[in-house]
Amino acid sequence: MKKYVLAAALAAGFAAPAMAQDNAAFTGFRVEALLGYDNVNVSGLKNPDGVLFGVGIGYDLAVGGVVVGLEADATDSTSKFKLVGPDIQTDRDLYIGGRVGTVVGSGLLYVKAGYTNARLEQNGSGGSNGDGVRAGLGYEYALSGKSFVKAEYRYSNYEAGLSRNQAVAAFGIRF
Repeated sequence: MKKYVLAAALAAGFAAPAMAQDNAAFTGFRVEALLGYDNVNVSGLKNPDGVLFGVGIGYDLAVGGVVVGLEADATDSTSKFKLVGPDIQTDRDLYIGGRVGTVVGSGLLYVKAGYTNARLEQNGSGGSNGDGVRAGLGYEYALSGKSFVKAEYRYSNYEAGLSRNQAVAAFGIRF
């Protein structure tokens, strides 16, 4: 019995570094360019859509068999809609949150969640901010030791009946 316990302990000891090597391609500081589709849902109005663009940063660590990370991004969008009065244009959207993922195939499958703050601009009379939460699901693929591409779906829910559905692609570099 002692031999089996010792063999299992040795196997676990060798497996942990192997998992860390698999996760290594997805760890460290990263910066990325974001581009995608943005659909804004405002209660009682037609859902405008447009092109989302922005930048993101993050830092990921391998912890056991998973990758955990902190991330932030700043995006804007071409989405706008017309009310009875002036046009309303989406403005910047700031996000800070975390993600947890696991290596699947040659990539990292992850979920994300965090705080987001969006701004809507009203032509000629300023704008307003809305606080909310974001949740998402994505897949990151390492192109080389430093570069990667990723795709993700993001749902954001803000105060005052505003929400967003976004499909985002990114190209990034790890340091």
